[in-house]
Amino acid sequence: KAREKASITYSLEAGKADLGARNIRPEPFGVSFDVVASEANISAPVALKMPGRHNVSNALAAIAAATACGVAIPEAALALSSFEGVKRRLEFVGEAGGVTVIDDFAHNPDKITASLKALHEFPGRLRVMFQPHGFGPLNKMKDEFIACFADNLNPDDILMMPQPVYYGGSVDRSVSSSDIAQGVVAAGGKAEAFPDRDACGARLLECARPGDRIVIMGARDDTLSIFAAGLVDKLGI
Repeated sequence: KAREKASITYSLEAGKADLGARNIRPEPFGVSFDVVASEANISAPVALKMPGRHNVSNALAAIAAATACGVAIPEAALALSSFEGVKRRLEFVGEAGGVTVIDDFAHNPDKITASLKALHEFPGRLRVMFQPHGFGPLNKMKDEFIACFADNLNPDDILMMPQPVYYGGSVDRSVSSSDIAQGVVAAGGKAEAFPDRDACGARLLECARPGDRIVIMGARDDTLSIFAAGLVDKLGI
């Protein structure tokens, strides 16, 4: 039976809502925290297998929904801790030669920003390949794409972009990956554009060093995961 309260609020800060998070502890491929219900004086540990503060917020939302349906907070927290995560959400692909390869679904400025912030909670240069999923998004969000990379890449990080996926038709192709890369460079970042994904992959392998993390970003292309796995194989040669 759902509880009778009209709404259940949640916040990343304990004490500011019905449910809050305390003791947030980032991990390379996950995050742990304590979910706290201040009024009920209840606390329960959560160990997510997905990293980032944005996923702590998502977890609090899920726990709030579960408690609204009558699930006890410790039970909801335990269930979330057993969740294996979602494919291509900062997913560890493999490691070879001291270089880690990560596969990520991030494809718009907000999601890219969240992923980069989560990755920067740990040391290691980022070699980011972002494959836009069409010319349309670049046309509509050119400035936002430039800003999200320029603002969230560290000085030692680099962005590499193949040209967008093109499915044919009469879409406006006046804005390309080269425009995004040039904008990032103009803003003080490091970025390069390539005619295709293979050239981009070769450059990723060329500049990767032990301790680096190669991050493959993009959506609507199932072959990106195959591409990421291929990089691990090539790093091990």
